[in-house]
Amino acid sequence: MTRKKKTRSLADKVTIRTGKRKDYRRWRHDNPDEVVSSRRFTEKKRQQRKLQAARKLARQQQATKLDLHGNDSGDGNAPKGDS
Repeated sequence: MTRKKKTRSLADKVTIRTGKRKDYRRWRHDNPDEVVSSRRFTEKKRQQRKLQAARKLARQQQATKLDLHGNDSGDGNAPKGDS
C-alpha cells in the first residue's frame, strides 16, 4: 500500500467549491474580480518596490561614468579600422 506524499503546497489543500483543485483554479480564472490580494500583502509589495527603486537609483548615481566611445572626432558613424 502506498502512502500519500506529504506536501507543503496550499494549493492541494484548497477545499472550496467542489473540493477539487482544478475546479478552484477554474473558478479563480473565471472570477478574477472576486480574487483580491489582502491590503497587507499589497502594501508590503508596494513598499518593497519603492525600496528596490530607491536602491537602484542610488546604485546608478553612485556608479562612475564610462567613456564608451573614447575621444573620437564626434562622428559616431565612422567605421573603425586603418585609414
